[in-house]
Amino acid sequence: MRSLAKDKEEGQAGEIDLTPMLDVIFILLIFFIVTAVFVKEAGYEVVKPQASMAVFTNSDPILVALSPTGEIYMGGDVIEPRNLRFRLEQRLADAPNAPVIIQADQLATNEYVIIVMGAAREAGITSVQLAAEE
Repeated sequence: MRSLAKDKEEGQAGEIDLTPMLDVIFILLIFFIVTAVFVKEAGYEVVKPQASMAVFTNSDPILVALSPTGEIYMGGDVIEPRNLRFRLEQRLADAPNAPVIIQADQLATNEYVIIVMGAAREAGITSVQLAAEE
């Protein structure tokens, strides 16, 4: 007659304990989530104008998008021109020395580009760039 302890040991000999593997997978998942760089989009897809010379930047920029109708988007929200300086100052507090990149649609007028540039200057931002396609 076999003992219950011996049957239990024989039954578990073929099973694999997956707990350590799952622990490692969860730790890796947490590591990749924490270290991922999240890009803050402007919130509006624009058709950028063509440029003969475009320079790529690798910093964490403040993105401002301009629609053809003159709406100003920042962080996915429509921003009133009178509130733009305040929002730029908030973003500048989070990322000092961050450049402002204006993503103006081809059909957007220069009036709105100048409004954004003026708000950036009033907020104390020294680097203002225009996004373009090569």
